[in-house]
Amino acid sequence: MRFDVVTLFPEAFPGPLAVGVVGRALQAGVIELETHDLRDWGLGTHRQVDDTPFGGGPGMVLRPEPLFFAVRAVQSMPEAGPGHAILLSAHGRRLTPSLIEELAHQPRLILVCGRYEGVDERVRVGLGLDEISIGDFVVSGGELPAMVLIEAVSRHVPGTLGDPASVVEESFAEGLLEYPHYTRPAVFEDLEVPAVLRSGDHAKIAAWRRAAARERMQRLRPDLATDAAVPSVRKSDVSED
Repeated sequence: MRFDVVTLFPEAFPGPLAVGVVGRALQAGVIELETHDLRDWGLGTHRQVDDTPFGGGPGMVLRPEPLFFAVRAVQSMPEAGPGHAILLSAHGRRLTPSLIEELAHQPRLILVCGRYEGVDERVRVGLGLDEISIGDFVVSGGELPAMVLIEAVSRHVPGTLGDPASVVEESFAEGLLEYPHYTRPAVFEDLEVPAVLRSGDHAKIAAWRRAAARERMQRLRPDLATDAAVPSVRKSDVSED
């Protein structure tokens, strides 16, 4: 799978994507990451990419010409298909597990990183970009959201994770938060690993983990529990015996 990122700050990449499972996938060629400096399509000798907003107001707005030129040039690169073009935007649809899986089936994603007060509205209309948001908050630009999207999507690309089952058991994979994890020692500062996890009974372990995941969701993310219509959990369901 290939990611192309249009950004004013190509030096920000790969950043944290260079380490861990995604870094290894990049090195192995399982995924590809290319950056494209928006200023390469800037206007005039100063390669201008922004201007003051019509109607007044604070900040600067990214002009339409550089973004149109950049996205069209990247889409027409001969070594890759046209790709699915995305604008990282607070206005976009939420990056959810189902959307991540959908994007992971695309052979190529073109990610456009906004800056300043935003992009000229004609970019959205004229290029028909898919707008995606990583959450209901504002950051200075689209670079960090692009990295989050790349990390999340890459984990679903075959060959990125050593154990493909890891994706299935992660938080949100089945509409639940992930169950609690424990490792050695069995007792630490009077805190003991639940006995069921040391029992060797895989059926009981699976039941405990699912009940613990439901309880964790109800306790930490009741909003998700409501949305997912998660059944209530009794305290005895997640007891340590």
